Amino acid sequence: MKKPATTFTIFLALCLLLSNSGCKVYSFTGANIPLDIHTFSVELFQNRSNNGPASLPQTITDKIKQKFQNEANLKQVATDGDLEIKGSITGFTYTSEAPVAGATSALNKLTITIQVDYVNTKDEKDKWTETFSRNAQYSAGLNVITVEDQLVNDISNQLMDDIFQKALVKW
Repeated sequence: MKKPATTFTIFLALCLLLSNSGCKVYSFTGANIPLDIHTFSVELFQNRSNNGPASLPQTITDKIKQKFQNEANLKQVATDGDLEIKGSITGFTYTSEAPVAGATSALNKLTITIQVDYVNTKDEKDKWTETFSRNAQYSAGLNVITVEDQLVNDISNQLMDDIFQKALVKW
């Protein structure tokens, strides 16, 4: 009877040893977070596009905070986080997409572009500046005022996925 208990103890110890042998924490989101990373900080994104709703900088900033807090399980701090994220909105443009006979366009497109500066303060090699751009189409027959909030929300979610992937998944 002692033998199965000993085998189980050895197996359990081996599992614990192997799980702690790496230097990073992996999550279900695919994030690859070093053990010394516990916090992050995000500066309010500035709108340098001269366009878009007044709430856009806060929307982008809040969505980044939510993404890193919820999916990386990191603690948000006001300044000097282990990961520092800042940036600006550099583009907010509407364009016509699909011209049709007798009309200007059947589809319009909203494109939002942001520049992100990322710094891992624990690893001087892990820093970058990158521009991310995403868009969403909508029917030209719709009033832009009625669809803009949903478009901004959808595009912002796509942008957050891109930023998160670049920062922590590293694919």
